[in-house]
Amino acid sequence: MAGSSEEAPDYGRGVVIMDSWPGYDLDLFTYPQHYYGDLDYVLIPHGIIVDRIERLAKDILKDIGYCDIVILCVLKGGYKFCADLVEHLKNISRNSDRFVSMKVDFIRLKSYRNDQSMGEMQIIGGHDLSTLAGKNVLIVEDVVGTGKTMKVLLSSIKKYKPNMIKVASLLVKRTPRSDGFRPDYVGFEIPNLFVVGYALDYNEYFRDLNHICVINEHGKEKYRV
Repeated sequence: MAGSSEEAPDYGRGVVIMDSWPGYDLDLFTYPQHYYGDLDYVLIPHGIIVDRIERLAKDILKDIGYCDIVILCVLKGGYKFCADLVEHLKNISRNSDRFVSMKVDFIRLKSYRNDQSMGEMQIIGGHDLSTLAGKNVLIVEDVVGTGKTMKVLLSSIKKYKPNMIKVASLLVKRTPRSDGFRPDYVGFEIPNLFVVGYALDYNEYFRDLNHICVINEHGKEKYRV
């Protein structure tokens, strides 16, 4: 999956999945029967996702130190990543000599219809962002594509002058439309594919799929709105 001879590894990019990676055959794994025929292949199995998140938690605390953190989870796709990440952060805190206070808040960014970006971002929900003033903020996102959505969110938060702001994204897509934005912490860098599973959805379907998979054209048409 990573470590291909195509290019040298860059650990700042997370686990790099090359464009030539064929993925895993669906028959090697269990997944909800109601999605049979809707997927091409498994891109990242659930076990690898969870193990990578555990390492991200260690890297985050090593980097920012054992300080109080406000975690801003981007819903809906980021909730499983955020839940697993927070649990690992708490486990590290429990086994250390310093307590790390973690407050979790939620915000929703709406930017997709079917598999296409709508070009505009709606910020829905969340507490009063002014409460982030002077705080150490960690934004937890599921996927960074072009980077434009995250830049809009960061611009909104920076107005309230937090002490620190970092971004952790489970996935970063390699896309020619990228504006160059890179999260501080990356789980996996993947090809420019529309992926579902591990709470990433296609019109609210596939959130109950544990693995990250590539949806096929039949699946897109079946669940199109």
